[in-house]
Amino acid sequence: MDSVPRVSDGPTPAELGGPGFPAALRRAFLASRPKFFTASVLPVLVGTAWAGAADHAFNGLTFALALLATVLAHAATNVYNDVGDDLNGTDPANVGRIYPYTGGSRFIQNGILDRAQMFRLAVVLAALALAVGGWLTFLRGGGVLLLGLTGLALGLFYSQPGVQLSGRGSGELACAVGLGALPVAGAAWLQAGVVDPAAWLLGAMVAVWVCLILLINEVPDSVADAAAGKRTLAVRLGEGGTRVLYRLLTLVALAAGLALVARGELPQWTALPVLLLAVGGFKAAGGISLEPARRAVLTRSIEMTLGIHAAGSIVLVAASLLR
Repeated sequence: MDSVPRVSDGPTPAELGGPGFPAALRRAFLASRPKFFTASVLPVLVGTAWAGAADHAFNGLTFALALLATVLAHAATNVYNDVGDDLNGTDPANVGRIYPYTGGSRFIQNGILDRAQMFRLAVVLAALALAVGGWLTFLRGGGVLLLGLTGLALGLFYSQPGVQLSGRGSGELACAVGLGALPVAGAAWLQAGVVDPAAWLLGAMVAVWVCLILLINEVPDSVADAAAGKRTLAVRLGEGGTRVLYRLLTLVALAAGLALVARGELPQWTALPVLLLAVGGFKAAGGISLEPARRAVLTRSIEMTLGIHAAGSIVLVAASLLR
């Protein structure tokens, strides 16, 4: 039987306190949950690699700015999510969290930064993302502004009180679009000026993988979310329904990958890692449970889901460049 791990409380003021700008910058950086920035970096890499291989187009400055804007928007979303989940009572009441994967950064609850400071940090990060987007707009035209505003809006509306897509059963779709399909297609368009059907299929695969991260991360938080009225898909579907949805989405990613291979858009060898990722997804789905004795299994499934997103995205980058 698996042991039941202790609920972690996250960082403390003693660990992250101290005066001066360097200490404040460190707090701001860690408050944005940088361990999860792979979810914004990898989609941009996938879209850029596809455009570079398919259309022989690559601009280093455009790539760097797109990457920076996407990460800043992601950081703003993470920080604002902590503000929203503190306001609605989810994070303060969440004793089932599996830190650092679920339950937020704990910066507000542990007294490192208060809610007002976190809100100001989210605004600054969003403003910086828009500033970088403005530079890209100058270089590539007005479509960039629409792309950036859409992605940023999806992230902020995910937690915005009164809208709170995360509690309406549509936050998972917003995440899939904002951290999957949109950055992949957007990065490809920024390089090549076009988005072909294959790029959308690549975006669909990344969208599924990032959606699975959110879906399984909702499981240990589902009791606190339900009590606070935040009705995520994990709350609505329960353990069994969440397992089924996880597996169905895994099949969608597999089908998209095999379709790309069948169309000759990706090398034939890509089919094997795509299939292995799907097998891993089914195994990870089996670990979805709220039973205390299976908490360690759920933690491993969360880590496996993060690995599927990372490994899958790297496979797509490599397959795009070697096609």
